[in-house]
Amino acid sequence: MRLFWKLFCSMVTITALACSIGGFVLIDGQFRAGLDAQAELVTTENALPRRTLLRQMQFSRTFTQEEAARLAGETSESRDSVRFRLSDGEGAVLAGHRLAAASSLVSSLEENEAGWEVLRSGDRFYLHAAAPVGLEDGTVYLENWREVGNLFALRKTQYTVFFYVLLGLLLATALAALALSAWMTRPLGRLSEAARQVAGGALERRVEVRGDDEIARLGRDFNQMAAQLERHVAELTDHARRQEEFLHSFAHETKTPLTAIIGYGELLLARPEDPELVREGAGYIFREGRRLENLSRKLLDMFVLEKDGVALRETEMSAFLNRAAGILRPALERDGVCLEVRAQPGTALIEPDLMASVCLNLLDNARKAVSRGGHILLEGSSSENGYTISVTDDGRGIAPEDLRWITEPFYMADKSRSRAQGGAGLGLTVCQRIVTLHGAALEFESEPGRGTRARVFLKGGAGH
Repeated sequence: MRLFWKLFCSMVTITALACSIGGFVLIDGQFRAGLDAQAELVTTENALPRRTLLRQMQFSRTFTQEEAARLAGETSESRDSVRFRLSDGEGAVLAGHRLAAASSLVSSLEENEAGWEVLRSGDRFYLHAAAPVGLEDGTVYLENWREVGNLFALRKTQYTVFFYVLLGLLLATALAALALSAWMTRPLGRLSEAARQVAGGALERRVEVRGDDEIARLGRDFNQMAAQLERHVAELTDHARRQEEFLHSFAHETKTPLTAIIGYGELLLARPEDPELVREGAGYIFREGRRLENLSRKLLDMFVLEKDGVALRETEMSAFLNRAAGILRPALERDGVCLEVRAQPGTALIEPDLMASVCLNLLDNARKAVSRGGHILLEGSSSENGYTISVTDDGRGIAPEDLRWITEPFYMADKSRSRAQGGAGLGLTVCQRIVTLHGAALEFESEPGRGTRARVFLKGGAGH
């Protein structure tokens, strides 16, 4: 059953039950109060002649059933609205009127106990009271009754009126329940429609949220879920796109050196007698082979970093940076590039071999960016939050539109120059993943024609 009909039926049913029970209790309570008042009256009417009989017994020591019957008859004749009679224990009438209906009240009374009951004769109702009177020649029962049909008729009339009032009230409640159910379920309908649209691919769909009730909170949760879903789908789409670009770039990067190797191999096979051609071809094959080797090593590093974690340890950074600079210093001197190191004392939590690879890649990229006579600065600065490694060069710089993509696999701002220098566009990708495994950050600042600065923000050691 739909929530709309559940709300509608629930409101109508609750209203019907509440009004029915309330009306029944009210009418029945009013009826019982009137019946109790009439019962008290008929009991009082029974007590008055009973006390008269008892007083007569005090004045006459031999007060018999005949005298009691005579006195009861006189009492009965003096009261028009109330009927009296005097009966013995066997139910025989000694004086007065006969009952309109059979009664077992007298037989159920105990000694010196008075009581009353409701008698029905056809459509008429009576209140019947009885009380025992002990005489010299036995016990007799003084009985009286009065008609109370007006009470029952009033109750029947009240039930009839209440029934029609209840029907009108239920009709009004049904109309109000229809409007209220439609109003309450309208936001759920919009939410359901939005969910179907999101399921159909409209991830940007949101619902309007009003108020602060449970349905409004559900709407806000839906919007948050849709936003999260849209972001995750965008990330997955971007990841799939980057994977596709990676495969295309990888195929392109391997095709070029393989084409050169195959071409020069065929040329050497065709003309082995030409020493100059052999030397030139062997040089091309060697360089392209080294390039493939470098490409495979970088890819292997990426896969290993993707699978394995790193064990960090506290390392003195000043000595670490001087050692890293010493590895590339001879190559830089051959190219006519000046390398300056300014490393402050301090410690950081790193994996030395991996972080050395980061430093060497950053220095090598700086070397490729500067011309002969250029300058590279390797800095290390300590702070309360950790340690910062900075590599600054005065080379050609990177264009702003290229800066955000330089850590993507196979991305090269200057493809012809990078390939000529043996690059494959994977060095900074490996650096980014190493830095991420360290829980650190890698940032680049560059201005075309004025140089580039790369900074690695590391966490501090135990002393920080």
